[in-house]
Amino acid sequence: MFSKILIANRAEIACRIIRTARQMGIRTVAVYSDADIAAPHVGLADEAVHIGAAAASESYLSMERIIAAAQRSGSEAIHPGYGFLSENADFAEAVDAAGLVFIGPSPASIRAMGLKDAAKALMERAGVPVVPGYHGDKQDAAFLAERATEISYPVLIKARAGGGGKGMRRVDRPEDFTAALDAARREAKSAFGDDAVLIEKYLTQPRHIEIQVFGDGHGNVVHLFERDCSLQRRHQKVIEEAPAPGMTEGMRSAMGEAAVRAARAIDYRGAGTVEFIADVSDGMSPDRFFFMEMNTRLQVEHPVTEAIAGVDLVEWQLRIANGEPLPKSQADLAVDGWAFEARLYAEDPSRGFLPSTGTLSHLRFADGDARIDTGVRQGDCITPFYDPLIAKLIVHAATRQAALAKLTRALQHTQVAGTTSNLDFLIRLSEQPDFVAGHPDTGLIDREAKALTAGSPPDDIVLAIAALIEAGGMARSLGGDPWQALGAWQLWAEVSRPVALHHGGGHTNCRVIAKGQNHFSVHFGDRAVGIRIVGVGDGICHVEIDGRQLSADFFQMLHGLTLFLDGHTHHFHRTDPLDGAEEEAIGGDRLTAPMPGLIKIVRVQEGDMVAKGEALIIMEAMKMELTLTATRDGVVESLHVGEGDQTSESAVLLSLRPEDAK
Repeated sequence: MFSKILIANRAEIACRIIRTARQMGIRTVAVYSDADIAAPHVGLADEAVHIGAAAASESYLSMERIIAAAQRSGSEAIHPGYGFLSENADFAEAVDAAGLVFIGPSPASIRAMGLKDAAKALMERAGVPVVPGYHGDKQDAAFLAERATEISYPVLIKARAGGGGKGMRRVDRPEDFTAALDAARREAKSAFGDDAVLIEKYLTQPRHIEIQVFGDGHGNVVHLFERDCSLQRRHQKVIEEAPAPGMTEGMRSAMGEAAVRAARAIDYRGAGTVEFIADVSDGMSPDRFFFMEMNTRLQVEHPVTEAIAGVDLVEWQLRIANGEPLPKSQADLAVDGWAFEARLYAEDPSRGFLPSTGTLSHLRFADGDARIDTGVRQGDCITPFYDPLIAKLIVHAATRQAALAKLTRALQHTQVAGTTSNLDFLIRLSEQPDFVAGHPDTGLIDREAKALTAGSPPDDIVLAIAALIEAGGMARSLGGDPWQALGAWQLWAEVSRPVALHHGGGHTNCRVIAKGQNHFSVHFGDRAVGIRIVGVGDGICHVEIDGRQLSADFFQMLHGLTLFLDGHTHHFHRTDPLDGAEEEAIGGDRLTAPMPGLIKIVRVQEGDMVAKGEALIIMEAMKMELTLTATRDGVVESLHVGEGDQTSESAVLLSLRPEDAK
């Protein structure tokens, strides 16, 4: 077995690999960029080597620097993790040429599946069913539009290289095809250096079901059953589960055999995933699933397979890369229970899942309810340079119902403050009736987007607790002096303090009145809530409201308060009155950058008339393309950026004036 390996990745997956390597007695070498100098994976490894600037192109995507780090550290092998260089055949070749072992498939296998069009042609020859579509080399826009019409709408435009939803667009009408094609090509070129696409029929009620495969280089290939990854936003997975709900033994056998044929067709070695799309419009059927692509690496969602199969897939990777045969045969493998994985991201579901940046001022996970795979800690910063994943929460139980209840409970006991996250969205999704009933499909999140992403205004109980905290009523522990906590003594009047609570897009004005030691009344106009402090300590307040005792966790920052109550997160921000006045004066006249990024396309010039909703600027941030539109009709008064410019969050990109203004 290897004595030392280098991990050519960062964050959660690097930490995950390090843990297994340590259990096997293998020393690990981490690599890090300028942005990751104090990252958890750096401290967790036995050694760490700096490889460049924060931009991935100058660090984690630099083959030369990573190989040099491996050689300098005396590593014998390189584990690529997932993302970055994990499916780069040139990198695998360079590792081999340097006299090191690439912990993954051969360069030939990676190339065979690296381009989706060639992969689909290969799968057809191997007897694996593929989605109807055009997978050829001809890339003329008019020709592709004709093929889309022949296939019939809706269709899916997909980059032939890469994955993760980049360079992918659904098109429902012929008149939208050209714009969607242009956007898919730009995104694909930026992400993969290849703007070629393929066209496929879009199935209206699909399930995304994938099969985990393993080959060992000795002619043995097994599958470790299926994962259902149908819950997706922007073609990226959100909650995965194994096994797939409703799966029959006949369909499992057919899909498993097809996945093994796919792996054998390219002489596959190591961990891989064969992704299928299943048409479930008339139920699960062994003759209605189609090959989409094969990921020649470990998947983000591999822990659910580990849970139901009782194996460590990273350990298998290391043993197979060391030349050992598969630890188990197909007959040795069986499904045990049910597992879910939820991906906790720094992103804003209410704004189209726009990635968020910021410092994780407060981060806490449930004790014992879930396996937590993470690469960040409380106090770490979510930067615009890399994927905004905070953590993966993985649960396992005997039945789907028990596992899903366990997942919901683990999410409800997770706390994030300092940056916007998708935590409340995940909780709602885990409780969504169709999903709970075992009927997920790839369109579920889009169909239920309003219910899943709408902000819930805080009720009077939440507002009362928040107001009391903001007023200083929790400043002293039980037995303290509420009169002093609330401020100066007032002659002939009750001691009180006005509080303005800003939440989401609204605000609530209230008044907190001290009634006696630890007794308060919070007034919202003609409504009042009586509240008694039972105890306060370590960021937790115990209160009694209307004869009911409640416990709420809270975290205060310079710019606001985050309150955690009954499994829900409530953010209250503090504002500067002058800032509010300025915004009110400006109205909707400015288009600002929602996050740091690169300006890709500017569609307007100064003096141009624009209509509400018109695309004005396209920018790229956190591996995705964002289209910024006009908030109202008007004229472009001033333009502050050009194509190729880097911009910071909240930077003004252009200004509008009314059409009749001079």
